[in-house]
Parts: sequence; C-alpha cells; structure tokens
Amino acid sequence: MSVILPPLAVHLASIKRRLLVIATTVAAAFVLTFAYAAELIEWFKRPFPDELIFYGPTEALFASIKVSVLAGIVLSLPVILYQFWKFIEPALLPREQRWAIPLFCLAAGFFALGLVFCNLVILPLVIQFFVSFGMDRALMPQLSVGTYVDFNVKFLLIFGFAFELPMVLTLLSRVGFVSPELLSQYRKHAVMAALIVSAVVTPDATLFTMLLMAVPLIVLYEVGILGARLFGRRKPTDEQGLPFNGKMPAGTAGQRVR
Repeated sequence: MSVILPPLAVHLASIKRRLLVIATTVAAAFVLTFAYAAELIEWFKRPFPDELIFYGPTEALFASIKVSVLAGIVLSLPVILYQFWKFIEPALLPREQRWAIPLFCLAAGFFALGLVFCNLVILPLVIQFFVSFGMDRALMPQLSVGTYVDFNVKFLLIFGFAFELPMVLTLLSRVGFVSPELLSQYRKHAVMAALIVSAVVTPDATLFTMLLMAVPLIVLYEVGILGARLFGRRKPTDEQGLPFNGKMPAGTAGQRVR
C-alpha cells in the first residue's frame, strides 16, 4: 500500500536530495582542486606584493583547504544551478521551462562577474587600504597565509553568490513566490540585512569593509526589484485592464456572458 506524502514533506525530501547531490559534487571537486592548492594560493596573493608566512604547523594546510573549497564550489556551479532549476521547474509554465539553458549561462556569468569584480576592484582596495594604514604608522606588513586566504575567500564567495541575487529575485517573482511590490515594501529590511551580513562576514568588521560589501548588496537588491518588475509574473486583468481579484465588477452580477 503506497503512502501519499503531504506537499511539504515532498518539498523537504526534494530539498534534502538536491542538497546531498550538491554536497557530493563539491566534495569531489574539492579533491580535484586540492592538488593545485599551491597555484591557487599564488593566484590569491597577487594584490599583496610581499611573501606570505605561516605561524602554526597546520596553518598552511587549512589555507590550502579553504582555497580548494572555493575552487570546488566554482567548478560545481553548473550542478548547483541545475539542482536549483529542477527544484523550481514544477512551478513554471511549459514555455518558461525552455529558458533553462539561457538561465544557466546567465547565472554562471553573474557568479563569474561577482568573482572578477571582487578580485579586481574590492580586494585590491581593501588590502591596499589596510596595508597602507599600517605602513603610515611605521609598521611593516607581514601577513600569515591563513589570515590572508580566509580574508580573500570570504569576500570572493560573498560577492560571487551576491551577484546571483538579481536573478534569484527575478525567478522568484516569475514563479509567483514574491512580487515587486513586496520586495519594495521590504527594502528597508533588505538594507538592514545587508549591513548585518557585511558586519558578520567581514573579517575585521570595520566601517570601510562593511560599506564595500553592503553597498553592492543593496545595489544588487535594487537590480533584483527591477528584474522582478520587468520579467515577473503579471497579475491577471479583466477586460478593462484592471487587476482581477477574483470578484465580479459591480453591476455585472446576474449578467450572462454571451
């Protein structure tokens, strides 16, 4: 005798299964990228001209693990996006499901754009600011590889996933989970959330680094609202073009549709 699960249990089971697939893929990609940890760390240290050092016996190992995890997430991005798409696919119309491949490419492009923007703009500014701040006070910079890699990985991951925010909000609006009006209504909450996230994830939580992370998050949220307005699901309208709320207009009760 088959057991019919409630809709919530089905959704939870689907989320659990897809998260398991994502975790397995990221773990396999991590094993592959760990072999190139030295080259990844060398690429990370480009904004800092001096050599990196390590203080503890395990610091270099954990730094290699962190950069390998980041590289593993980047390599696993197609699988991550595919699992997200398959989760929301049942809520889409058949004509909307044909946008899968373009959305994959767009999401990967947004993530790559976030990494490039962070690596070329944000990280050099942050590192130069703090290094110059110390050197102006007759202090010589000597950064440990663990601290430096942790600093970079946090910024890169946050900006990579943050640049997915406009597309995620647009998709959620398209399937009817949110509306542009709802997103606009919670704009103040989004600003507060961006400030809190920036304070939590930045290694030093100074005002400078908080603003460098919070301001792009707020701008991306606004871009998401614009995308929801342009591509979100439209409310059904009556013959006069007015929003239809399920009630018959006044004066039409008792009239037959010919």
